[in-house]
Amino acid sequence: MNGEVIFFVLFSLGAIIGAVFVLVFRKAVYALLSAVLTFVSMSGLYILLTAEFVAGVQLLIYSGAITILMLFAIMLTKQKTGTTRKRMIRFQWPVIIPIVLLMIIIFYGIHKVTPPRKPVSYGKNNTEQIGELIFTQYMIPFEMISVLLLAALIGAIILAKKENT
Repeated sequence: MNGEVIFFVLFSLGAIIGAVFVLVFRKAVYALLSAVLTFVSMSGLYILLTAEFVAGVQLLIYSGAITILMLFAIMLTKQKTGTTRKRMIRFQWPVIIPIVLLMIIIFYGIHKVTPPRKPVSYGKNNTEQIGELIFTQYMIPFEMISVLLLAALIGAIILAKKENT
């Protein structure tokens, strides 16, 4: 077993465990922290796929911005405490059976696939390709998005100043 396989297993387990904990935890903040574990693990998987740009965006946007946005939403809303889960127990078995069947099908499919004999060459770095496309073919839409974001930022500042005065 080489290092890439070990990291793949670790990142995959982190993503799966984080996703399961998102569903299991009752407290929203704990579920959000589990989602962060899933986001970071997915970023690691993207790095293993040599998609460094996507991994960086995953870390910045999901693990950073979206997590903080969700944390603000959790903290600023009133949450009911002491909700019961008695009704949920009745619906667990009909859901578990298709999940187990799906896992068996996926496991069977994974073991039937034969890996390629020689590694695939990708050519250029994917970050370099994205940069070239953004600043050549998609220059005008990129600039339009930047102007739109600037207008939204100015609008947010104006609204925030009106509330303070």
